[in-house]
Amino acid sequence: MKNFVQPGENLTVPAVAAASSGDGVKLGNIFGIASGDAAIGDPLVLVTEGVFEMPKVSTDELAVGDAVYFRTSDGAVTSTASGNTKIGVAVSAAGNPSGTVRVRLNGTF
Repeated sequence: MKNFVQPGENLTVPAVAAASSGDGVKLGNIFGIASGDAAIGDPLVLVTEGVFEMPKVSTDELAVGDAVYFRTSDGAVTSTASGNTKIGVAVSAAGNPSGTVRVRLNGTF
């Protein structure tokens, strides 16, 4: 195919905020995990697909298959949809209290 550019699992975008490897990053309608560190304006590679262990709101309870939302205020994932961005589904159970959950990202949303 002469118009093919890339598979799209990894996207290089300008960092809108300082990011560290493993951080969740939301840029417009793109969400991904930073594959490295970047300062504001630097190129940042986001991984948009796969399973990642992510920080979560410790009091939330998640079962395998539950929708997971990204809370930009602190970079944690939550079960609360209101005011947050759906990024994927839990692929591990995480009770109250717990600080992390494994999430399968949906890719760009």
